[in-house]
Amino acid sequence: MTVDPTINITTLYKEINWLEEVIDQVIKTYLLQEGHERSWLDIPVPELTDNKSVYAQKIKEWGLNAYARLALALTMAPHMKPEALDIFFGKNQLYDRGFTEFGGVADKNHTGFLPTGRTLSFLLTSVTPQLYNEVIKILDPAQVLMKEKILVLAETDDYIPSLNGIFSLSNYWFHYFITGKFPLMEQSPSFPAQKITTPLNWEDVVLHYQVSDQLSDISTWLEHGHVLMQEWGLAKKIKPGYRALFYGPPGTGKTLTATLLGKSTGRDVYKIDLSMVVSKYIGETEKNLGKIFDTAEHKNWILFFDEADALFGKRTAANSSNDRHANQQTAYLLQRIEDFPGTVILASNLKGNMDEAFTRRFQSIIYFGMPDVEERFKLWKNAFENNFRLDPAIDLYKIAEEFELAGGSIINILRYCALKAVNRNDQTVTEEDLLQGIKKEYKKENRTLNVIK
Repeated sequence: MTVDPTINITTLYKEINWLEEVIDQVIKTYLLQEGHERSWLDIPVPELTDNKSVYAQKIKEWGLNAYARLALALTMAPHMKPEALDIFFGKNQLYDRGFTEFGGVADKNHTGFLPTGRTLSFLLTSVTPQLYNEVIKILDPAQVLMKEKILVLAETDDYIPSLNGIFSLSNYWFHYFITGKFPLMEQSPSFPAQKITTPLNWEDVVLHYQVSDQLSDISTWLEHGHVLMQEWGLAKKIKPGYRALFYGPPGTGKTLTATLLGKSTGRDVYKIDLSMVVSKYIGETEKNLGKIFDTAEHKNWILFFDEADALFGKRTAANSSNDRHANQQTAYLLQRIEDFPGTVILASNLKGNMDEAFTRRFQSIIYFGMPDVEERFKLWKNAFENNFRLDPAIDLYKIAEEFELAGGSIINILRYCALKAVNRNDQTVTEEDLLQGIKKEYKKENRTLNVIK
C-alpha cells in the first residue's frame, strides 16, 4: 500500500511535539518549577489507531508501548527538530555546569544536543524510578528496537557506564519512516558490500542436474525456513540461518546462481568486497565483518562472499603472533557466521582451501564443475542465438566438443565477437572471430590453442 509521504512526516512531527511536552513537564517536576504538580504520564500520547503512516503501522506491528515510542521520538528529534532537545543544555546553577543526569553529548558535526542512554533514563526514571524496568526493556538486545538495529546504543569504554553511549536512530529506518521505502545500502567503509542483480532467469542458466537438486534445498529454506523454525519449533533444535559453500573453477556460475537465488525468492543479494574488509591491522578485519553481520542481521538478505578463502581459509599452526591473530580471526568469523540468522553463501575455487571448521557447519556444499559437452552446447546456443547470425561454417556442437570452456568464458567470447561484428557494421559472427575469442580465453589460463587458422 502506497502512503502519501506527508502523512509519514506529519506523524513523526506529532511524536516529536509530544516528546517536547514530556521533556518540559519532566524537567518542571524534577526541578520543582512552576507547574511541577502535573505528571508527564498524563500528557496524551498521539493516537495512531487509524493512522496510515508507515511509522504507525510499525508501532502497531511491533506492539510498542508509550515508553518505547518516547525512545523513538527522542532519537528522531536530532534528525527532524534538533531544537526540541536544546532544553537539555540548561545549566545547573549550583555547580555552574550542565546537569549530569541529562546525559547527552555535543559533536563537532552537530551543533545540537545528541541524546545518550542516560537521557532516556532521565526522562523515564527521574520522577518515576520504577520505570527503570522500561529502560531495561527498551535497551534489551532481544527486544525488537535493538534486535533489528532500529535504535542503537553506542558502545563505551569498559570504565564508562554503558548508558553514556550515544542513543540514536538508524538512518536506514529513519529513511523508511519518512519515505515508506528502505534505502539501498551503498558500498562504503561502513558497509563494504554491493547489491548484485541479474536480468537473467533460471531458464537462462545451464546447471548440472545434481547442482539443481541441491539448489532446490536452499530455495526451499529461503521460502519456508521461517515456518520450520517458528511454526514447527525447530528453533529449539537447530542454529538459525543457512550456510552454503559453492566451489569449483572460475566462470562456472557460482555468483550468478547466488544472484538468481535472491531474485527468485525476493531477497536482495549483497556481495562482500573483501578488499575493504581484510586488514593487516589486528582486530580491524573482525570489526569490518562485524559491521556487515550487524547491518544484515534482520534484513532478509543473502550475503555472498566470493573468493572466500581470503577470510575463511585453513588455520595454521600458531608459530608466531601473526599466526595466532589469523587463527583468532578465523574463530571469530566462525562464531559470527554460525550465529547469523540469515543466509550466507561462500564461493571458492577449491573446497580444500576452506577451513574444515566452517565446512562442517555448511548445510549445503555444492560443486560447480566444468560443463560437459551437452551443457557447453546449451551455453553456446544461449549466448549466440537471437543475437547474431552465425557464419554457416560454424558448427556450435563441434565447438562445444572441441573446447572445454566454462559459461563465464563463453560470455567473454560473446562480448569479443560482438565488438568485432559491430566494428564491421555487421551482425554476422565469423568463424575467425569465434576462434580468436576462444584463443584469448585459453591464453588467460595459459592454455594453447592449436587449431587457429
